[in-house]
Amino acid sequence: MIEMNEKLITTVAEVIDATAGMEVTADTLALQTAELSAQIGEAVFTANNAWMMLATALVFIMHLGFAGVEAGFGQAKNTVNILFKNTLTPVIGIITYYIVGFNLMYPGFDEPGWFGFAGFFLSLPEGGNTVDYAGGGYTYWTDFLFQAMFAATAATIVSGAVAERIKINAYLIFTVIFVGIVYPLIGSWKWGGGALDAMGFYDFAGSTLVHSVGGWGALAGIIVLGPRLGKYVDGKVIDKPGSSVPLAVIGVFLLWLGWFGFNGGSVLSADPGLTSFVLVTTCLAASAGAVGGLVMGYIVFKRLDLGMVLNGILAGLVGITAGADVIEPGWALVVGFVAGLIVVLSAITLDKFLLDDVVGAVSVHLTCGIWGTLAVGIFGNDMPFMPQLYGVLICGATAFGSALILFYAMKATMGIRVSAEHEKSGLDSQEHGIRGYTIIYE
Repeated sequence: MIEMNEKLITTVAEVIDATAGMEVTADTLALQTAELSAQIGEAVFTANNAWMMLATALVFIMHLGFAGVEAGFGQAKNTVNILFKNTLTPVIGIITYYIVGFNLMYPGFDEPGWFGFAGFFLSLPEGGNTVDYAGGGYTYWTDFLFQAMFAATAATIVSGAVAERIKINAYLIFTVIFVGIVYPLIGSWKWGGGALDAMGFYDFAGSTLVHSVGGWGALAGIIVLGPRLGKYVDGKVIDKPGSSVPLAVIGVFLLWLGWFGFNGGSVLSADPGLTSFVLVTTCLAASAGAVGGLVMGYIVFKRLDLGMVLNGILAGLVGITAGADVIEPGWALVVGFVAGLIVVLSAITLDKFLLDDVVGAVSVHLTCGIWGTLAVGIFGNDMPFMPQLYGVLICGATAFGSALILFYAMKATMGIRVSAEHEKSGLDSQEHGIRGYTIIYE
């Protein structure tokens, strides 16, 4: 692109000079060409960075989406507790990523490895805010903030699964360690140029590195915590109606909107061709996921299940995230549709094992994250399958093992579950002193 711009500038300059009847030397023309080329480079750099900052804002708004989904699917008596967790999660994610996470995830490996660390806090490198940084895609500060949004997202996934019975201090401690250490360490193996990257593992925007990592943490959490009181009685699944279906729908559409930044921003520039292609495959997969959720929900439950349609949308989004840039639109429909089918089957399977997931986070982010990562090796253009499988296994073992150790350690020392009395009466009144929904009659 730069060579084309230089040729165009040279041609335009020659035409202008010839028309004006000016005599210029080759050195003067070369200097003018270089100056114009630099100006164009700065303009492209500014456009790239502006798009990346917008993408960062879109990913940030996903936290409101997660809050809406969790609060909508959760019981009214726990609304404030749910919103409290979802408010502090991005706070913790941003701060821990600033202190340790960013430099752990991007340590600057001399050669592909499994661990590296570039030191605590941020330090502006030479050229960090100029076109010399990251190929002119964005500044150092934008780089940090965009990646910090991803880190906080991984922890938010856990929140929805363990809702309504986890102690708030246990959740916050888990979030600090999981976001600050576990997530960036695993991310460094691919996005930081580590060992998985050298193996040929591919994950465009995080079906594994973000979503299934968070999903593995969620699975560990619900295993150690156990189900909510009264969820499973005599082998039957007892529905616990959510507080607000409209809020859940709003949350899902906010997440879909945020995915324009999540996947679109992962192009890491405002490249018009690739960015638009990624957004098309993303939206096609989400739409197909909704259809898959609708179909399988009707087959299994014999009703038009809105919850399964909503989770089908999210399943399609998670499924396409690993290969949104290398899977053709037609195959993106297949990836999304299959994700919509398996998210329903996954939710049913978890219930059979008495694993209580309030919002379906494990099914959406773990099950469909695995599917999406493997789908790259099936439908991606010239993408091998085995590195995808190895990546899923290695990241899964690390994320699940780390989360399991954290939850069991906290359970043995400080306890992680609220009392039965508090769970029955609701966490809002017991831990926060206010309710999420209050109707006052005068």
